[in-house]
Amino acid sequence: MSQITEVGVDLASRVIQVHAIDACGRVVLARPFKPARFFEWCATLLPGTAVTLEACGGAHHTARRLALMGLTVRLVAPPFVTPYRKQGASGKNDANDAAAICEAGSRPSMRFVCVKTAAAQGWQAIHRLREGYKEERTALVNRIRGLLFEFGVLAPCGIEALRRELAGLIEDASNELPGVLRLGLQRAQLHWIDLDVQLAWCDEQIARHVASAPQAQAATQLCGVGPITASALLAQAGDLKQFRSAGQFGAWLGLVPSQHSSGGKTRLGRITKRGDDYLRTLLIQAAKSAVMTAHKRSDRLSCWVQQLKARVGWQKAVVALANKHARILWAVLTKGRAFDPNHVSVMPAAVS
Repeated sequence: MSQITEVGVDLASRVIQVHAIDACGRVVLARPFKPARFFEWCATLLPGTAVTLEACGGAHHTARRLALMGLTVRLVAPPFVTPYRKQGASGKNDANDAAAICEAGSRPSMRFVCVKTAAAQGWQAIHRLREGYKEERTALVNRIRGLLFEFGVLAPCGIEALRRELAGLIEDASNELPGVLRLGLQRAQLHWIDLDVQLAWCDEQIARHVASAPQAQAATQLCGVGPITASALLAQAGDLKQFRSAGQFGAWLGLVPSQHSSGGKTRLGRITKRGDDYLRTLLIQAAKSAVMTAHKRSDRLSCWVQQLKARVGWQKAVVALANKHARILWAVLTKGRAFDPNHVSVMPAAVS
């Protein structure tokens, strides 16, 4: 074990593949472990040994356990591992993946994922539960509409209107709904009520999170950024100081244009949509709210949004504002300054 300097780990629920090398790059160990045996083996490694994991399910938990053993733990995003698999796409297996993870972790230019704390992962789980309840409620409402339409009953438009009138539609004797379906729709209505209760509980917990986190409260100062977006930002991104600049944070969110440039000619395309879909969607929704109400405000940021909307259109203005919001959030949360919609950026002086 004293020869091992780098370890690549391919995680799975029942089998953990390990690829360990020495300082010269020679393979010292390449074998699978059961989870319990894997942690016992890691305890025999020298403190400070570099262990690289792919950022997948269970990776943050494993990283925290290995860090307590004194090991240097790093997480690599899956897209950054694929190019280092020597066998390519046709040679994917646990052993090759572990070797690729080990190789990717040893690269000096590699960008690593920040290990989340258990508390941050807990709040992330609340957001995922909330999204699941919301999707389930949408599916349930659409199912109710479809079943009613099969018997010629047109449900009113809008979820609130249907919530008010569903009981009356079930009890209406003038339609031809069979008795068994009326009982089924009553149970579906009870399920709908339960989902609303679960969503309300998630919203209450998120509000408590924001109330207890000064950084989340600072994020809500931006127009359109509410408690859900602020809480998700802290849970998903963690410490924004891990990003060197505001532009890097915007790129991590996938809000920057993709490039296909060559020969000195720049070709920009659509946004990359990399990173977390949930957080990017929340920032886009916040930008939509700000663009819709920009004409009611006279600050510099709102005036810029109105001019941009007139020049490039609604959709591009929304995405551009979402990217600007991401940059502003990085500056506000890393520098500890209050948000100022009239702030004027000053280019740093050139170093002679």
